[in-house]
Amino acid sequence: MKFPEPAKGSLFAFLARSPFWVSLLIAGALFAVARNFLPNLLALATTLPFFGIAAFAGWRQFKTPSPTHVTETLDSLREMTWGQFSTVIAETFRREGYEVGGLEGGVVNYELHKNGYKSLLSCKRWKVAQTGIGPLRELFEVMQAREARDCIYVATGDFTETARAFALEKGMRLLNGAELATLVGPVVREKRAEAARK
Repeated sequence: MKFPEPAKGSLFAFLARSPFWVSLLIAGALFAVARNFLPNLLALATTLPFFGIAAFAGWRQFKTPSPTHVTETLDSLREMTWGQFSTVIAETFRREGYEVGGLEGGVVNYELHKNGYKSLLSCKRWKVAQTGIGPLRELFEVMQAREARDCIYVATGDFTETARAFALEKGMRLLNGAELATLVGPVVREKRAEAARK
């Protein structure tokens, strides 16, 4: 389950990005002050939002791989052949509940179906260090032509600011960095284990 991102600039967004113990410290300080004016139970109740944020931040930080793990996973993906990489991507999205259909040629590599909706996925240029707006425009045009609900562009590198702005405007999902490493990590580890057994 993916939670929506908190509004930028809000206290919740700041605390969600901070270590979970920051919210716990604020809750403790708030309780210490509030108990001077309120019964203990009410004073404790005023801290509940901060305990909730601490739980959310802790869960999110637990689920986020370390920078070292992200780098290792992305390096592993870059070392793969297209056949290996496409197998990992297809298996990853199957585990996410999608029906995965491969497509030959063109900018779209997979057609994904879930809950009656069609999504298009492009990942053939996964090794490119920085992706510009061109491939995203191509993918968006195909998405419109095929009447897909949305599209996903996968890369182990980064995206230019122009590409990110275009994707945001068009509602395209850019999958790279820590999010990509988290998503494919279990499949990559399994493939490594299988290779080690052979």
